[in-house]
Amino acid sequence: MRKWLFCLFMLCFFLGQSQQGKPSKKNKNNKPNVLFIIADDLTATAVSSYENKMSHTPNIDNLAAEGTKYTRAYTQYPVCGPSRASLMFGYYPNATTTYGYVSGRENVGPSRKSLTQLFKDNGYYTARVSKIYHMGVPIDIETGSNGQDDEVSWTERFNSQGPEWTAEGEAELVQNNPYGLKPRKGGNVMTIVKADGDDLVHSDGKTAVKAIELIKQHKDNPFFLAVGLVRPHVPFVAPRKYFEPYPDQQMVLPPKVENDWDDIPARGINYVTSVNGEMSEEQEKKAVAGYYASVAYMDAQVGKILKALKEEGLEDNTIVVFTSDHGFHLGEHRFWMKVSLREESVRVPLIIKVPGKAPAVCNSFSELLDLYPTLADLAGIEASKGLQGKSLVKTLNNPQVEVRDFAFSVSQGGKSFLVRNHKWAYIQYDEDAGAGMELFDMEYDTKQYNNLAHNPAYDDVVQEMQLKLTEKLKSIRKNDLGIEYGMNN
Repeated sequence: MRKWLFCLFMLCFFLGQSQQGKPSKKNKNNKPNVLFIIADDLTATAVSSYENKMSHTPNIDNLAAEGTKYTRAYTQYPVCGPSRASLMFGYYPNATTTYGYVSGRENVGPSRKSLTQLFKDNGYYTARVSKIYHMGVPIDIETGSNGQDDEVSWTERFNSQGPEWTAEGEAELVQNNPYGLKPRKGGNVMTIVKADGDDLVHSDGKTAVKAIELIKQHKDNPFFLAVGLVRPHVPFVAPRKYFEPYPDQQMVLPPKVENDWDDIPARGINYVTSVNGEMSEEQEKKAVAGYYASVAYMDAQVGKILKALKEEGLEDNTIVVFTSDHGFHLGEHRFWMKVSLREESVRVPLIIKVPGKAPAVCNSFSELLDLYPTLADLAGIEASKGLQGKSLVKTLNNPQVEVRDFAFSVSQGGKSFLVRNHKWAYIQYDEDAGAGMELFDMEYDTKQYNNLAHNPAYDDVVQEMQLKLTEKLKSIRKNDLGIEYGMNN
């Protein structure tokens, strides 16, 4: 009997060990690690755990199922440079007049600490892999450049060089091609490349390998690992296998509404459209398929990194954040890419997984610059004074908490504004609205086709939203940096 009980005990022990994998690992200082992953140009509408069932993102979805998924997270500026500067330094673009392709350090000065610099100065190993501050895609990826990086933010930094639009494979340019019959073009255009070779040929595959290497090297000490994945930013380049689930002819395009642009101010017509891009319906479908394939490739790299974190026994001591710098239009209103202040361009996926916190969905408005005070709060680090973000920690404890009444974003050099609350999305071009307004009822017109701004029945709503905008701008015009709003306008 004793022998039988002993055998049973040993069997249960080994079964338990095999199910648990590596034991949970604490670092020497018992501080939580931070794994921060940011995709490039990823709209929330292309993530399957949000609302898109045509695009498949199983690894991001798994993270969303384990963490807190924010359904109303917004960028501060729907362009890479100013969005990332705002996120990393915790200020609105209009507070620092940071609207261009810069790091943001130029305007905040040497004494202000970025998010990762704060962690570095509090005993963390901080590393950047690929694009966190602004990098030109594809040029800085092709050359392996640091881009507009902020060196003092990091203990170490690593770039992930890749061939981008010059990759070997089947290529096609799906918007206006001024170069005649050439099938591809560099720069900020929608070139599709169904690439030869595997994941490691390209930047994001190399980024995942380096991130995994750093996780293994620094698992015994607290780390803040910032991982920048450049897809699905154009060009839409991914190994051929990622295109297979997305046949061009099966892509479903957004509806084309007759006279759709008639009630959109001239400033509200996006800089890339199916019209000025001279895109046929066939090309539009190919662009959507290329975007989804790029998303799938990026998602696979997320999965590799998260798998390594688990295998190293670090899940129970690591805060994981996944997000994007802004969204991306995929033919809505015949718009493409970013810059506009409509939902597809400004809304982003945001997932925060904190050890010990139950999975949840949070519908509170949140903004990317909220990540700075949130992560500092979670790590028990006193954040820099004067940050304009709000900590989301209360929502991690109770997802019903609302930390913001509305989200605020700007574009076009800080002269176009979005105020987005539960009921309304109000867009204003110029502070005096001289270049136009848009108002959408987000309960009944979620895709923003009916501009109510000039309907007399909604005058009171327009005035209310204008007041919110005026008060918001007033609150951020002067900050503790001593920078006056508009000095560089």
